[in-house]
Amino acid sequence: MVKVLITGVAGFIGSTLADCLLDEGFAVVGIDNFDEFYDPRLKRVNIRVALQRADFELVEGDFRDPRFLGRVFRDHTFQAVLHLGACVGVRPSIERVSLYVDVNLAGTTQLLEASRHGGVSRFLFASSSSVYGVRPAEPFSERDNVDHPISPYAATKKAGELLCYTYHHLFQMKITGLRFFTVYGPRQRPEMAIHKFTRAIDQGEPITIYGDGSARRDFTYISDIISGIRSALDRCDGYHVYNLGGGNTVTVNEVVRLIEKELGKKAIIEYRPTAPGDVPNTLADVFLAREKLDYYPQVEIADGIRKFVFWYLCQKNRKECNGYLLK
Repeated sequence: MVKVLITGVAGFIGSTLADCLLDEGFAVVGIDNFDEFYDPRLKRVNIRVALQRADFELVEGDFRDPRFLGRVFRDHTFQAVLHLGACVGVRPSIERVSLYVDVNLAGTTQLLEASRHGGVSRFLFASSSSVYGVRPAEPFSERDNVDHPISPYAATKKAGELLCYTYHHLFQMKITGLRFFTVYGPRQRPEMAIHKFTRAIDQGEPITIYGDGSARRDFTYISDIISGIRSALDRCDGYHVYNLGGGNTVTVNEVVRLIEKELGKKAIIEYRPTAPGDVPNTLADVFLAREKLDYYPQVEIADGIRKFVFWYLCQKNRKECNGYLLK
């Protein structure tokens, strides 16, 4: 049985990935420190299903701590590490630069060191479309220069990619970086736009849109991201970086209209000036991922919003709908 380590396992992407791998017969060890960025109780709900599995083990702790990681890697032999844990978000990173650098760089370094000494054969690193910064041309390609990030979060993700390449070069580690483009879907963090908008519209509260709502995003449904990660895990060799996006864009205003339609309620919108660190548009060039990972995103934004709102209403009404996550 293949055993993998997932960091940030109780988060949005980590918990969904854990469920997927467990269903495929993997043994999964998950690390999470249940920090207070958002309610830890929500994270424990995310992994409730996984915790019922005999082939899943949750280890609570901080991957910045080498002694903690040392114990984890002494207790287990991993064939792969999927490093999803991080301090996330563009705007919060501007207020907490030191924390983001500590978690996203020092923490990643500790994991790379533990993986190297532990003989891990494959290492996947969750990067971000934010590394592209403000660009005049679309779509964003892995061949593009990414030397001008405009937020500390983006800078730490770019630096994490560089660290990964260095470990590949020095120690011949097999490492793949995955640049995620605006992931959404069931279990999405409550401060993320689609979740926040849905909750506010449902409750009759105003939503805040930074700018005039014309900013375009390449929203990517969680099942497409999981598909890309799963393929990257199988094909991890050498050092590579891939975009994982939907390959299409939609404006923020259009997203709001789709949520209104699914809820049957109108949004109360408050427009504010564009926030520092925000980029006007994102669009993934997924040619390389299609060619090398056989990655073909499937979920259009209207279907994805419908699936998310269904999940949101299940949670609101305390109904079980975990089986719906990737359908």
